[in-house]
Amino acid sequence: MTTQHVQSRDLDLRTDAFACTCARLRALNRDYPRVYAVAAMAGEGKRRWWKLSTGLESDRVDHLLARSLQDLGNREAAAMQVATSLIHAVVGRVAASIVADGSAWDPGLENLWIHMDSDSGIDWAGITDETLRVAPGSSQYGRDGVVEMPCEAALSIWVAHRCLTSLRAVHGAVSRRAPIDSVRFWGLVGESILGATAYVPILAGGGETAAWRRGQGLLDAFVDAGVPVRTRRKAAGLRPRWRTFDEALA
Repeated sequence: MTTQHVQSRDLDLRTDAFACTCARLRALNRDYPRVYAVAAMAGEGKRRWWKLSTGLESDRVDHLLARSLQDLGNREAAAMQVATSLIHAVVGRVAASIVADGSAWDPGLENLWIHMDSDSGIDWAGITDETLRVAPGSSQYGRDGVVEMPCEAALSIWVAHRCLTSLRAVHGAVSRRAPIDSVRFWGLVGESILGATAYVPILAGGGETAAWRRGQGLLDAFVDAGVPVRTRRKAAGLRPRWRTFDEALA
């Protein structure tokens, strides 16, 4: 289940659908439009951007850990803070799109890019292939430039498996540099999904029933894939560094 690449003549069609989805996500909070949306890398310069598939094996994670360590003074807490920011980039954003409108981009390892702010924190994410997968009931369903899924469960299963390619790489990269609790890591994935499920309908002004159903379906897909996203273990003193996300939900 890899990204289906589209010929250049179809670029405008698929960009249209992707642009509509991202406009909706940016509009959730106009003061902090980057909280849930992602960028199309075709329209971005590369300054402060790094590709997830290669950046995790470079010194990027070391810089993130060093910056978090300055804030927290504890290496394990810093590792979980970095993991939380990366988890939101991988899962939180696409979960918001799913619960809002039943549509999703490819969150796989080779498709994701990460953007750093001037304070060396993660404040945005981008994707190379803008193709959307959509479930029945999505406003994008039936449009040109999307891949139609037969049901919401199929969409959730596809997204969970694509997310796992990124999340396992994130977990491995962080754990090689600092102590990280595996159960807590996967619990943070679940919390990221639940956060989108709870807050997106509030920001959008409705749609709680559909959001809850889609959010639970995504959690179920992760559980069925064998990861303990419903398991909770508290980590004292942990606060995510994605500043705009904290402020938006304050």
